[in-house]
Amino acid sequence: MSGLNLDDFATLIERPDPGVRREAEERRERLVPRPGALGRLDELGEWLAAAQGTVPVKPVERPRAILFAGDHQVASLGVSGGPKDGAAELVRAALDGGSTAAVLARRFGAGLRVVDMSLDCDPALLPEEVTRHRVRRGSGRIDIEDALTAEEAEQAFRAGMAIADEEADSGTDLVVLGDLSVGGTTAAGALIGALCGTDASVVTGRGGAGIDDLAWMRKCAAIRDALRRARPVLGDQLELLATIGGADLTAITGFLLQSAVRRTPVILDGVVSAACALVAQRIAFRAPDWWLVGQASGDPAQAKALDRLALNPLLDQGVTVGEATGALLALPLVQAAAALAAELPERP
Repeated sequence: MSGLNLDDFATLIERPDPGVRREAEERRERLVPRPGALGRLDELGEWLAAAQGTVPVKPVERPRAILFAGDHQVASLGVSGGPKDGAAELVRAALDGGSTAAVLARRFGAGLRVVDMSLDCDPALLPEEVTRHRVRRGSGRIDIEDALTAEEAEQAFRAGMAIADEEADSGTDLVVLGDLSVGGTTAAGALIGALCGTDASVVTGRGGAGIDDLAWMRKCAAIRDALRRARPVLGDQLELLATIGGADLTAITGFLLQSAVRRTPVILDGVVSAACALVAQRIAFRAPDWWLVGQASGDPAQAKALDRLALNPLLDQGVTVGEATGALLALPLVQAAAALAAELPERP
């Protein structure tokens, strides 16, 4: 389908250094307080040390929240509680500093980057640094047509890879990943349902903004029809993304894989990033070793994907807003784990 050789990722992606992790575990045995007293913070500190390749672990000083933005034409069926004018409204709120992600990123010292992959608006209304990777205006209606052409899917995937390289080259030491989409959870549910072989009702959630029962039924029907279209292309992950994913989800998948190649740890947010992670795992089985999950969003599809990925959320606060909010809430926990692992004294 494309000039991309996705098989290369399985070779290029290595696990975080197991020798360094053992060294971090041995160091933890010598620290105050006693081993196990810090619970999961010990595990986080050791994971970070292995990802960084150094003991003691270095502080997380240059975190970056990256939000991939896009509209999905399936939202026209009334399956989303998002803004009627599309995801551009969410993007403007983030850029103006008034979104949940913008507030938390500011509070926690994380840079904030928004990447327009498929917003359904005039690109002139947004800064050029936001729109320069855009593939198209709105991904196709996945219940009746492909989300992307083959060429658009490759373009979006390569854009995600390029952004991962830009972040690694600029010194970003931890990525907080999220999305700004309208209709994106429908595409995510379809991807997870296809890869897990489940019925549409099992992976149909109520989205970040919440929907009523009638909208849930419409969403379930859209995912059912998308699953029917996905089955013939399950063997080709890029074609699957083109068929029922979309430009934003395809870019996130490329970003996750290239971040793992570049040894950049990532905190995943909700169901959209979980769906992309599941696709990425099919491409490179070692890639999930570079990811944490910020929070349980309550979406049944996210829970299904995380079970397949063997990843456990750090938090469960009932936050459903999306936009990397849950992942950002977990950022101070990860920073605390790094500080404790590095700065606690050894027992006499």
